[in-house]
Amino acid sequence: MSVDAAPTQGTVPPPRRAGAEDLGIDLSDRDFWLSPPAERHAVFDRLRQERPLAFFAEPEIPNMQSGPGYHAVTRYADLEAISSQPTVFCSGNGAVSIQDIPADLNEFYGSLISMDDPRHARIRRIVSKTFTPRMLERVVGSVELVVDDVLAEARRKAAGGDGTIDVVADIAAPIPLRVICDMMGIPAEDRAMVLAKSNVILSGGDPELVEDQDDPLTGLLMAGIELAGLMERLAAERVVEPKDDLTTALVTTEVDGEKLSHQEIASFFILLLVAGNETTRNAISQGLLALQEHPEQRARWVAEPELTRTAVEEIVRWTSPITWMRRTATQDTELNGYPVQAGDKFLLFYAAANRDPEVFAEPHRFDLARDPNPHVGFGSKGPHFCLGAHLARRELAVTFRKVFEQLPDLEITGPPARLRSSFVNGLKRLPARLGGAA
Repeated sequence: MSVDAAPTQGTVPPPRRAGAEDLGIDLSDRDFWLSPPAERHAVFDRLRQERPLAFFAEPEIPNMQSGPGYHAVTRYADLEAISSQPTVFCSGNGAVSIQDIPADLNEFYGSLISMDDPRHARIRRIVSKTFTPRMLERVVGSVELVVDDVLAEARRKAAGGDGTIDVVADIAAPIPLRVICDMMGIPAEDRAMVLAKSNVILSGGDPELVEDQDDPLTGLLMAGIELAGLMERLAAERVVEPKDDLTTALVTTEVDGEKLSHQEIASFFILLLVAGNETTRNAISQGLLALQEHPEQRARWVAEPELTRTAVEEIVRWTSPITWMRRTATQDTELNGYPVQAGDKFLLFYAAANRDPEVFAEPHRFDLARDPNPHVGFGSKGPHFCLGAHLARRELAVTFRKVFEQLPDLEITGPPARLRSSFVNGLKRLPARLGGAA
């Protein structure tokens, strides 16, 4: 069997398991992910041209056994070919971890992302049915209120202090978190815990967010257990006392006589925090940074609000908040002449595919009017395209429009503190000033 994708002009498929040591490249070095984006994309450019399926040893994590290694997929065509063949390149062996983890933990943390059909299709049908037009209308409507409130609070903080704010803590983090918590009906007193534990889960082992560097897995497990406990408690409460929220809908919705278990609801909530909270959060923070670095694009968007549709897509392409997902070969095959063996792991580097010159003209140019823009920031073809893409687009559109209106004096004042993670292209802090606040 062969999975075909058009090879890049002039490139020759490398020999099996060709690494990149001779190029001085190691994507498993966590410090690499602290490099500025331009440096990382220069590395992706080189891999795409010289080693599009380079093989790397797995990173070492305390108390976890390293596996056989993985292939880095950096070309758009290869990524699309793998994503569109879910029976040949599966997600069920783990989509969000390079290392193999026990099946129950894999499902717990990956939810739909780390499932294959038919179970994936069953749960996605039930979840999709809960997103009724009424539910979506209520959630989308709440986005405007949340953004207004968050930006007003940022203005008050700046005015009450020295005029400074942190774009991450004061704008980017609270907006998607509040939208998701409102949608799920999370009580106000639990929301600080939800933010703290979701930060741990998506920390990539960053020492600032995971205290015990000798045993990061335990910290990850405890964070997940606390979030799951919260959702299992709320699910049980909604059975007795239904409310107008997504948790109630998830508890009560039935498809072909099947409902989600409380544990499946808890896993879905963790997925929302991964795919919904973090994706939008980092698109907002890094999007605001990109607009500061490209003032002519910001001025154009402010002057031409009709650019919003294409501008949002370009921000997602440019930032690629989730850097990769994993797929595992289920059988021997080949990919553009590259031999693949059952069990081989592939990391789909969305950030690299989103700068592939075979697909995007001048890929390293930030162009808010870019159209078409077939980026894979929400995933590629196949059953795992982001379920919440519509909501994420809405949050981004509203946030940037209201920032232009309510915080026109927002100015980034220093370099960002980057998350030491290969999985999430995240910022921990981004200092800024509101010029009219002092």
